[in-house]
Amino acid sequence: MLSRIAESLFWIGRYVERADDTARILDVHTQRLVEDPWIDERRACANLLALMGAPDGEADTERVLDTLAFDRSSPSSIVGALSAARENARGAREVLSAEIWESLNVTHNALPQQRTMARRYGPHSLFRFVRERSAMVFGLADATMSRDESWLFLILGRSLERVDMTARMLSTRVLAGDAAPSWTLVLRSTGAYEPYLRTYRGVVNSNRAAEFLLLDRLFPRSVFASLEAAEACLVELERDTVSHATRVGVAGEAHRIVGRARTLLEYMAPDQLLAGLPARLEELQRTCSAASAAVTHRFFTEQAPQVWVPEEVG
Repeated sequence: MLSRIAESLFWIGRYVERADDTARILDVHTQRLVEDPWIDERRACANLLALMGAPDGEADTERVLDTLAFDRSSPSSIVGALSAARENARGAREVLSAEIWESLNVTHNALPQQRTMARRYGPHSLFRFVRERSAMVFGLADATMSRDESWLFLILGRSLERVDMTARMLSTRVLAGDAAPSWTLVLRSTGAYEPYLRTYRGVVNSNRAAEFLLLDRLFPRSVFASLEAAEACLVELERDTVSHATRVGVAGEAHRIVGRARTLLEYMAPDQLLAGLPARLEELQRTCSAASAAVTHRFFTEQAPQVWVPEEVG
């Protein structure tokens, strides 16, 4: 497969997952501000912007939404990520099914109307729309794509982004102090509330909630499950690599980085993991960044990397 197409697929997975998870984080954030009249809005907004890597500045709900939801020029925002996913899909149409392309295109074309409605009636309709459309894209990928290299790069991108964003969701609870959302809201933001209740059959406990989102093997949005999925993709992508390294270790640096992180979570005692949770979450985000760079170096450097940018709107 051409490295340009492989890179486009990888970033489609990352961008769609990023839009989905950012919508979930913002939904929790805005819900908290409505439900808790005593919350320090500026502090909560500043914490969220810092967590998402946004530049420092005046922090209020309007700026949070402008930066993380509506900024079309930034691939870290919802609108920017979905626009970037669609532009990458244009460059990989020969390996994507028509249904996936149409879904991304329809989503992109609906964003101006969704943004207008969000500003007029509140942002929750936008967040719901993004979650539903993201689920549709990945559902169509499950139903219409062969499990070949195209599929593997798409799922690899989604899995790495999911690790990073789940770690950020956990950080909103762990690092924000008295401005933090409840564990129930964190579980709901990741779609984990009902699976958690069915697993533990009781009220939400902080240690169990963190353990579930980090270590559960069966919940697909947990950090461990996402690392495992990324590692499985890398194993398949490197299967044809024949070298001395395959006899003494793993073939690629990305595989080594992801496998090390997965092994650390798998074999570290839960109480030890939870005791140093803030440091572990920061390390997971660094792991995703390093793994993404290693994937780029290993698979996408045969040609000059293609940068897909959103179209200009007149």
